[in-house]
Amino acid sequence: MADGIDEPLVRRLIAAQFPHWAGLDVRQVASAGTDNAMFRLGDDLVVRLPKAEWATGQIEREHRWLPRLSPSLPLATPTPVGTGVPGEDFGRPWGVYRWLDGADAWAAPVKDLAHAAEALGRFGVALRTVDVTGGPRSFRGGAVTEWEEGAFPSAAAALAAAGLLGERAALAAWDQVLALPAWDRPPVWLHGDLLPGNLLTRDGRLTAVIDFGGLGTGDPAADLLPAWTLLTPATRPLFRTASAVDDATWARGRGWALCWGIVTDHYYGDLGGPGTAPTPNPVLAAVARRAWTEALAEFG
Repeated sequence: MADGIDEPLVRRLIAAQFPHWAGLDVRQVASAGTDNAMFRLGDDLVVRLPKAEWATGQIEREHRWLPRLSPSLPLATPTPVGTGVPGEDFGRPWGVYRWLDGADAWAAPVKDLAHAAEALGRFGVALRTVDVTGGPRSFRGGAVTEWEEGAFPSAAAALAAAGLLGERAALAAWDQVLALPAWDRPPVWLHGDLLPGNLLTRDGRLTAVIDFGGLGTGDPAADLLPAWTLLTPATRPLFRTASAVDDATWARGRGWALCWGIVTDHYYGDLGGPGTAPTPNPVLAAVARRAWTEALAEFG
């Protein structure tokens, strides 16, 4: 288990800090997520614990802001019910939430993509209408270049060397992204990580959005990623209409799909070498490859 996070640790934490839940069964939830480990607690609860130092602070952010945001959102979201503190050989804050039934959209793909497109578009609109006063800045709330920190050209070159893309086409598309106008309006809320692993489905329909660790304010363009990670050319226009964004924001969203896709595919794919993860993550790499493939096809 990452950082020694396992079922015995969770039982110790629960027993010490939430003794009224100490008799509940604890079992790990399989996930390709990189930030948090999850464990079912009985039938109705789930425990989330940050796996890495960079994820520290996400639990507190969710517990502070989700109660304020969730009533305005058209899809189900996690309900925090307990905030744990460091202890029992675990050095980071952690949280307990109500369990949301369903499977993530990678494990159980969305079948009704038209419904998902419109629901996700309305979700983004509703999120942007909530007052941002006091809200933290999202790690994806700025320009995509702030996030990639110069990694795009080398990632594109590595994927090209592996025969996965045409480097010239990728760099030409990147030049178009770099020329786009920046967000010049007041910041709005964005989820920051609307990937298939953070979307829940039941019976083939989108039902919930989870993992608000990247929640914050800024440019909403990064929340358009589902257009290229989840949707199809036929359903993408439904999402665009429901999202009610202007042409420049939509173009920046496509730029996020291109950049996030290529950088993440390189980092988590099974390529090895400089700039790649110590342990590949085939799920994230596959989602990323779909993102950049779909986005790159739309650049002239």
